[in-house]
Amino acid sequence: MMYRVYRYVLPGVSAELEALRQRALRIPDPELQTQALASLADKRFHCQGGSVYAILDPNNRDLLLPLIVALQTISDYLDNLCDRSTSLDADDFRLLHRSMLDAVDPFAELTNYYALRKEQDDGGYLHHLVRTCQKQVRQLPGYAAAQPEVSRLVSLYGDLQVYKHIHKDLREDKLLDWWEQHKEEYPELRWNEFAAATGSTLGMFALFTAAADPGLTPERASAVRKCYFPYVCSLHILLDYLIDQEEDRVGGDLNFCNYYSDTEEAAQRMGMIVERAREDIRHLPDPGFHRLIVEGLLALYLSDPKVGEQGDVKRVTRSLMKHSTLARLFFRVNSVWIRRIRA
Repeated sequence: MMYRVYRYVLPGVSAELEALRQRALRIPDPELQTQALASLADKRFHCQGGSVYAILDPNNRDLLLPLIVALQTISDYLDNLCDRSTSLDADDFRLLHRSMLDAVDPFAELTNYYALRKEQDDGGYLHHLVRTCQKQVRQLPGYAAAQPEVSRLVSLYGDLQVYKHIHKDLREDKLLDWWEQHKEEYPELRWNEFAAATGSTLGMFALFTAAADPGLTPERASAVRKCYFPYVCSLHILLDYLIDQEEDRVGGDLNFCNYYSDTEEAAQRMGMIVERAREDIRHLPDPGFHRLIVEGLLALYLSDPKVGEQGDVKRVTRSLMKHSTLARLFFRVNSVWIRRIRA
């Protein structure tokens, strides 16, 4: 599997991102261009990691790879626009993220997603990304069954991006109100763990891969979504927040790991989420692949150099690595190699 990643996926992602970089260089508005180029440069690893799903179906790799890269690039670009926004307008953030909903709807009509902000002219960059996604999902033979589940995850993702980027004094209350609408469906989660789950794109990519099967049914698509959301998705984003705690503290940014009372509670809760994620993916086709995704997330994030710079994070890491497996060790070695490529 790793041979196919290095041989086909990483070069393919690099080609897709370079084509997008050339488009971004032609964006007329200087702020939009800056954020588009920054997202491609600083967050390319998101596309590299997400595109691993394309190897599950080698016959459809050329269909899945551009789709995953385009949707992840929309996510990263919009995250930059909201993080470094010239406004704190929830309606602006909501309209920006409508582009992601349109991207996973094969026949949605595009609109001006910048209508509520000062910056307007991106030279068609965001529309290009949306149309790329639409073109690709139209070619997935099982997408009609998967689309409601994909749209559900994208809608939750958009909600999170709105609430986490509004004025700091309003964020937590809005997130808690939002949790009230969903907590009965996820009684074993806490609000910060649910919010983290909504911030992951992995469930969307798993559904894209499932939709390459013309025999996909709505029931099977729902099962795939449930196997990824909430636990695999929550693990993904909590690990990301775990290693970024010091950066977020300095920057005054919201961090979902800060809502645990201490390192012991963080280790206990995240350990539970790891085990639930491992259990859930056992019910998927190709469970070995998805198990490696879970172990790879642990290896990738817990081997990050930022871990060694934060004492509390190191303690949580040691706890999560207690039951280390050969697969995780394998991915740990490979994650170091991938970082060298990224650098």
